[in-house]
Amino acid sequence: MGVLGGVQRQGSGGSAAVVVRVAGFVLLLAHLLLVAWVSLRPRDVAWVTPPNTIPFAGLRADLALGGVEAARLIGEGLLLLAPLGVLLPMADGRLDVSRWASLARTTAAGALVSLAVELLQTAVPGQVVDVDSVLLNTAGVALAHVVFVPLGRSRLRRRSETGQPESSVGTGSREGSPLLRNETAQGSTPTIPRVPIAR
Repeated sequence: MGVLGGVQRQGSGGSAAVVVRVAGFVLLLAHLLLVAWVSLRPRDVAWVTPPNTIPFAGLRADLALGGVEAARLIGEGLLLLAPLGVLLPMADGRLDVSRWASLARTTAAGALVSLAVELLQTAVPGQVVDVDSVLLNTAGVALAHVVFVPLGRSRLRRRSETGQPESSVGTGSREGSPLLRNETAQGSTPTIPRVPIAR
C-alpha cells in the first residue's frame, strides 16, 4: 500500500506538471496572437512621429507629456509582453533550472520577440519603430519573471516533494510494514527442546 500510494502521489505531481506545461504553451500562443493583433494592425492616422532609434529619447519625450500620460505610455510598454515572463517558463515546464539562468533565458526571449515586432512594424502603415519600446517590453518580461516565477516553481517543487514515497519503503525496510506487524501480533512459533530418552 505504501509503495502504491507513493506511486499515485508521484503520478499526480507529474500530471500537474504536464497540465502546467500544456496550459503555458496554449496561453503563450494566445498572447502572441494578441500582441500581433495590437502591434501589427494598420493605423489610420493623419500623421505619425518619426522612428526613434536613440535609447531613452522616447522615454524623455513621454515624461515631458506629464505624469498621467507618461505613466500610461510607459505602463503600456511594460505590460505588452510582460506575460511572457511567466508563460515562457510555464511552457518550458522545468523545475530544476537555475533561477538566474531562467531569468536570463526568458528575458533574452522576450527581447527577441519585442525586436521582431518592431522590425515587422516597419512594413505596417501607421506603426512607428521605437527602440525604447524594446527596452520597456524587455523590462516588463524580466519584472514579471522575478515577481511570479520563483514563487510558482517553489510551490510546484513542494507539491512534487510531498508526492515522494517514504524512505522506509524506498530502502526496502520491513519495519512498520503490515506483514511484520502481523507476525509480531501472532507471535513466533514456540521451539520445543529435545529431551534425551533414558535407556
